[in-house]
Amino acid sequence: MKTYGGASPAERTAKRRAALCEAALDLLAEGGWERVTVRGVCVRAKLNDRYFYESFRDPESLLLTVREQVTAQAFAVVGTAIADTEPDPEVRVRAVIEALVGFFTEDPRRGHVLVQSQATEELRKARQVSIRAMARLVADQGAAMLGAQAPPEQDRELAALTLVHGTLELFASWLRGELDVTREHLVDFLVAMVHTTEELAAALRRQRR
Repeated sequence: MKTYGGASPAERTAKRRAALCEAALDLLAEGGWERVTVRGVCVRAKLNDRYFYESFRDPESLLLTVREQVTAQAFAVVGTAIADTEPDPEVRVRAVIEALVGFFTEDPRRGHVLVQSQATEELRKARQVSIRAMARLVADQGAAMLGAQAPPEQDRELAALTLVHGTLELFASWLRGELDVTREHLVDFLVAMVHTTEELAAALRRQRR
């Protein structure tokens, strides 16, 4: 296999792909998904147009890849927060929420991926898949932490979906600057909302006895 500058063809392709994704993140943050065009991304990445089509079909496929990467990173952040904290609901919930808020604010471009996640039909579909996956994680964590006190699976799923949908919309509004609250206030509110959802599920369990 020939190398150029010490890199194999596959390594060079991966490097160009990463540069295009970084360029898309920049443009998404600067002007929304409409700015993510083949020409715009290639100019920002300082690459010829042919290198775009080496990795992506069109701008939407690039945006889907960027969204997939950010989503995977967010799930990894959640996993680390769970692994690093004791299975106490108060401690773990706060750790996860603080970790996620930190993830999306330490690199503001990631927040724009969240805000722009419904810009196209394919992005909306991808968003629903990730919401379902996050809701499943939340439901499973609820069952693990609450044990015998956990509500039935169906109620856990409903509560988790309500929580994830509501949190995403609230957080996106905050990132857009539509809510005049501090980061600390937002975290406190989200932690309280999780526990309120847990109490709702427990109330449903009691009603069915």
